[in-house]
Amino acid sequence: MEIEVRKPGSKSSQKGPADWFTGVVRIDPLMEAKDPSRLAGVCVTFEPGARTAWHTHPVGQHLIITFGLGWVQQEGGPVLEVRPGDVVWFPPGVKHWHGASPTSAMCHIAIQEVRDGKVVEWLEHVSDEQYRR
Repeated sequence: MEIEVRKPGSKSSQKGPADWFTGVVRIDPLMEAKDPSRLAGVCVTFEPGARTAWHTHPVGQHLIITFGLGWVQQEGGPVLEVRPGDVVWFPPGVKHWHGASPTSAMCHIAIQEVRDGKVVEWLEHVSDEQYRR
């Protein structure tokens, strides 16, 4: 095996699919899981008010906030504010969402592991009422 260096722009940015996101979201691939590793990561940029749908991860998820002001929430818990430098951990199977605040964009690096070919299970959208709590 050899060291691999992936240059910026070597993988195309993608628009966040409407089935998984509310608002304007850009996803930039960083790394795919390569056997024997299970680690995968993306950089996700949310415009103000944009957010994920509710979802879970089979092996959990780390977020590293790199820019802006964002919100995260675990089902049944309070909405928490996140800023650059914050690192968020969502345990395996915990239903949650994350995104930008209503007035500021937010960018994070999302790192998660693949289990049985899956990194995420997408659920219902976060309603405007749930988001603005």
